[in-house]
This record gives sequence, structure tokens and C-alpha cells, in this order.
Amino acid sequence: MLATLCRVAAPLLPLTTDAVYRDLTGGDSVHLDHWPTSDELPLDADGDLVASMDKVRTVASAASSIRKAQGIPTRQPLAQLLVAAPDVEALRPFTSLLQDEANVKSVELTTDIGTAGEFVLQLVPAVLGPRVGKDVQTLIGAVKVGDWSRHGDRVLVAGREMQPDEYTLRLVPRDGAAASLPGNVGIVSLDLEVTPELAAEGVARAIVRGVNDARRKQGLRVTDRIHLVLDPEHHDDVRAAIERHKDYIGAETLALTVVIADERLTEAHRLELSDGRAVYASLTVRTT
Repeated sequence: MLATLCRVAAPLLPLTTDAVYRDLTGGDSVHLDHWPTSDELPLDADGDLVASMDKVRTVASAASSIRKAQGIPTRQPLAQLLVAAPDVEALRPFTSLLQDEANVKSVELTTDIGTAGEFVLQLVPAVLGPRVGKDVQTLIGAVKVGDWSRHGDRVLVAGREMQPDEYTLRLVPRDGAAASLPGNVGIVSLDLEVTPELAAEGVARAIVRGVNDARRKQGLRVTDRIHLVLDPEHHDDVRAAIERHKDYIGAETLALTVVIADERLTEAHRLELSDGRAVYASLTVRTT
């Protein structure tokens, strides 16, 4: 068992686990062994937790697909994520995680799917025709006027119960900023209104990412503290965003000081914002 744990921890503690593994097994190196299989790791899986995390992952993936379709950058915070599904309460303990994954300020959960979408029924005449003959047109007409109902897994059209291969049922979002969950089990939607406050936070996050990329390019160590000078050029909204989020930018980039340049920086890193504009940054390592 200890040898198996060494193999699991090897990527995190390469030298220590290698030494322990050699002593335990007499083998060449833990890094030459194969990755442990599930049979070698007697872990008790929590089925309910696994199912809930699968739901979280599915919702986060749907939110990401909405962002891509709408052209909203991942780092741009949004106001709200709405999840409408019958079993949505299983997500309640994980709303904070969903906020982080979807980059939203709040998560709303509802069991009322009708608030976000509607089911659309479409018959399959090629399958239905040979079974009902001329009545197929009557059934198609009934669907068009809404004379159909859904009861669990059963679908009734004009009083006739439909077989699974005679129709398709899709859950269609009412809003363009929404997506159906796999299996038509629910709807995910995003509030796409980017207020000035959210836009400023998005700018700050883009700057943080750019500065941290610049740290790597400049060869700084992870622990190096810096003096950071930012040049937003003539963009007043970017300047205001930097002023508003100076503490956040400093904390995320290990900058002891964050200063807005009074004049154009001649030698600086170009940090591109999501809208194509740029901020220029100068990084100086601080020893005190």
C-alpha cells in the first residue's frame, strides 16, 4: 500500500517518493512504474457526491459553451447563472464552486424549467405513417396546436400514447444566452449584461493574467515581489479600473506597489485586453 501511495504522490514529491519507493521495493525508480489502477487504490467512493460533481461539471461546461457562443471572455465576470432542472437542489451545496467555475456573482437554482425553456415535440412521419396510416396528419396537426402532453417518460398526442421511436422531444431555451443540459434534463442561462462595475473587474483580471505572463517571460521566481507600473494610454475606463482594483492586482501579481504611469512607457510588456486594446506594464523586482 505504501508503494502505491508513493506512485500516486510521485508527481508532487518526486525525490522523497522515489527514495521511499526504492527502499520499500528495491525497484529502480517510482517514476518508471505504471500509474496505479482503481483496483490498487481501495478508496470508498461516495456515489451521491460523484453524481453531484458530475452535475456541477455539466452545468459549468454548459455555461462555458454559452460564453463561447456569445463571445464573452472567460475572465469577464457576469452577474448571474440560472440553472433550471427538476433535481437542481443537488447543486445547492456547490453554488460557490459554480460561481468560481462560471465566473458569476450569484447562482440561482429553480425547479421550474418553464421559466427558462420549453419542450418542443416533433413527430417522425416515416415511422408513424405505416402504423397509423392517414391519421398521421391528424397527429401532426394536434402537435401544431399544442394538443399533446408529457407525463414522465410518456408522451400523449391527441389522446394517443406515442412510442419512443415515433417522436423527438427537445428542451429549447427561451433565451439565446442559454443552453440545454444533456438528456433534456434542464436549462442553464447566463445574464450577459456587463455593467461598468463588471467591465472594470474584467479589465483587472485581464491585467493580472498579462502581468503574470510577463513575470514568466522575464524569468522571475514565483516568490519575487515586484514594483509594477501600468500605462493605460488614453483609455480613461481602463485607468479607472486599475485605480479601483489596485489592491486586487497587487495581491494577484505579488506587486508591493502598483503605479499608473504619468507618461508613455518606452520599454514595457504589452498586455492585451479582451477587446483588443492594450495596457503596457513595467516590472521591477523589489528586494524589500
